[in-house]
Order: sequence, then C-alpha cells, then structure tokens
Amino acid sequence: MSDSEPRIRHVCGISGGKDSAALAIYLKEKRSIPSIEYFFSDTGKELPEVYDFLDRLEAYLGQEIVRIGSNKPFEHYLKLYGGFLPSPQQRWCTREMKIRPFEQWIGEDAAVSYVGIRADEAREGYISTKPNIRAVFPFKEDGIVESDVLRILDNSVGVPSYYRWRSRSGCYFCFFQRRSEWLGLMKEHPDLFEKAKEFEKSGHNGERGYSWVNGLTLDELAKRADENSHRPPRVVSRVAAWQGQLAEKEAPIDPEDGSGEADGGCLICDL
Repeated sequence: MSDSEPRIRHVCGISGGKDSAALAIYLKEKRSIPSIEYFFSDTGKELPEVYDFLDRLEAYLGQEIVRIGSNKPFEHYLKLYGGFLPSPQQRWCTREMKIRPFEQWIGEDAAVSYVGIRADEAREGYISTKPNIRAVFPFKEDGIVESDVLRILDNSVGVPSYYRWRSRSGCYFCFFQRRSEWLGLMKEHPDLFEKAKEFEKSGHNGERGYSWVNGLTLDELAKRADENSHRPPRVVSRVAAWQGQLAEKEAPIDPEDGSGEADGGCLICDL
C-alpha cells in the first residue's frame, strides 16, 4: 500500500460465542487477511465463562483480543433510562454499550468487519450504517455451516463451557434468554441471578421497571420452578407439559432485526 492509498482496517468481533470464535480461527488459518484486529465489546456484565474462553482463544490466536467498552457501567445507563430495563423493543444496552463503543473505536477509518453468520442461518446481524464500515460474511461466502463451526472448535479451543446450559453469548441477564436458561443461571451462578433480580426492582421512582422475562419476574419464575420440583411423582406428570414448554420456549424475537436463532440475540454479538 502506498502512502497515498487510504488505510483499510480489517476487524473481527468476538462475542464469546462459538460462531465468532470459529470465524477468528478460520480467518487466522486462511492467512489471507493482512493485519486483522480482533475485538470484544465488553459490557462488564458477561458470564465468567466468557472471559475464561476469551483468554483461551487469545492464547490460541497468538494475538490480543482488544477489549472495548463504553467506560460506563450498566448501572449508569439504567439510571439514565429511568430505571427501565432493556428489552427487545428498547435495546439501549446494545446501542450504548456495544454499537457506539465499536463505532468510536473504528472512528473515521475505512474498515472491513468480518461477521460470523453461517451459511445455514437466515439472519443479518449488526451491520453499521456508517459508510466507512463494510460488513463481509466469510462463512456465508464459503458455505460454512454449524457442523463445520463445531469441527473448527473441536480441533482448537473447544466450545465455551456455558453451552452446557445456555444457547448464546451475551450478558448474564440478556433478555433473549429462554426461561430454562434463566433457571440455568440460577443454578450455575446464583449470585448473578440475584443481581439480575435486583435490577428488576430498580424502576422509576421506586416502581418496577419491567421484568427480564415477559410477564414473569425472576422471583416468580424461581418460585414456580421450585414448586414443581417438590411435587410428588403422581403430580409431576400433570406439570410435564409446562416443564417442556419451559425448556423449549424461545426468547422473544425482535421484529427489527429478525433474530431468534440460538445465537441471534444481541446484534453486535453476532460480529
């Protein structure tokens, strides 16, 4: 590149999930992209397993995964938005804590952003509206599907350990979680479950600012699960249908981005 040619940055966002991690490894092995930069949009509210996985991935890549963020905690924005929790309709957490820090990090540089959406997915993920940022989809272009992603990870760093009980990356209180995943959080990280409950109670002027689960507070969800776990065997069969619905119930789908796939929650987490 001559001095007169503009610099183009090549960036790959790591969400802490399987697809973006596999993409980072895929790009490294192809060795066709010069000076790629890996980054992670850190809200400060990620699962401990995510940070452990990032360290493992960073060691495998042999390159720093730059941590970017808004430099203000979630609590700051919760207060700014009147104590109302983020939701599929009001995605201020994505906007304030992921998209804006990412676009500020890029600045006015021309950039190519490599997005880890697979060929077997019908979604777009976050695409910047800034004219200097262009998104490309190597997995879609090369026909990489989920089985390929799992193979890439099996041969390198493995999958994040939270996949035992959770289907996506994101904050521990992500509102795209299934109800069963909230119960998984309660079991795996009871301290974080309690913190998520406290956020539900921090509404405007002491009023409740919505709940993480549509139509149900986390206290109510935990109580309902506890009641069913203590029912005698002959009664358990009567609630089997509810338990099945609990395990399979999908998180709400955001009509604006069309997400709803297992890893289709937070727009920028798809980077």
